[in-house]
Amino acid sequence: MAELGLNEHHQNAVINYMRFARSKRALRLKTVDSCFQDLKDSRLTEDTFTVDEVTEMLDGLKIVVHSEVESELINTAYTNVLLLRQLFCQAEKWYLKLQTDISDLENRELLEQVAEFEKTEFTSSGRKVNSEIIKPKLAPLNEGGVSELLSKEITRLQDENDKLKARLRTVETQATSALEEKLKLEKFLKDLKKVPEDQKELEKKFQETAAYRNMKEILTKKNEQVKELRKRLSQYEAED
Repeated sequence: MAELGLNEHHQNAVINYMRFARSKRALRLKTVDSCFQDLKDSRLTEDTFTVDEVTEMLDGLKIVVHSEVESELINTAYTNVLLLRQLFCQAEKWYLKLQTDISDLENRELLEQVAEFEKTEFTSSGRKVNSEIIKPKLAPLNEGGVSELLSKEITRLQDENDKLKARLRTVETQATSALEEKLKLEKFLKDLKKVPEDQKELEKKFQETAAYRNMKEILTKKNEQVKELRKRLSQYEAED
């Protein structure tokens, strides 16, 4: 029995589509046949025709058949687009990105495989012949198994992303606060260096005080804190 390498659910979906396509093809072929029959009934009423009359009839028939075939090809293309849209919409609900290979559409080996599959499914000598179209309920994926795990994983990643964003905002706030304190201390020390010459002695004495040493120590720690916060901030931004 010819197979397409699909699971039973997907293979049944393919069979339904092929049944739909066969019915549309048969209907269009009947329309083309009727074009020829209409010509016979309306124009072939005489025993002999001139070359011009035959040419006129054939040209008219060509126009009608061309229109019917073109209409069917366009409709088939649009139908395929709608089928792809159904599949893509289901995939996007689960954050999946499906891929297609257009070159496979002209792969003779694969086309012959599909032809053999159709022959097996829809001829009296094949596995079954059933004109009833199965209409399963359209659903993105089954509620259990892989789909449930995928849904849980998406939820977990979203929660983790929210927590990471919150930590990032906290680190940004801490880094901004530490940087502001650092700038204030630097400004204070810079202002001290601008005192007049007669007060240099006062600056020297102040530098020898515990308050000055504490301030220098605080500034050093703030510098280290700012470096560490910037390092953590860049790490979180990269993860986000």
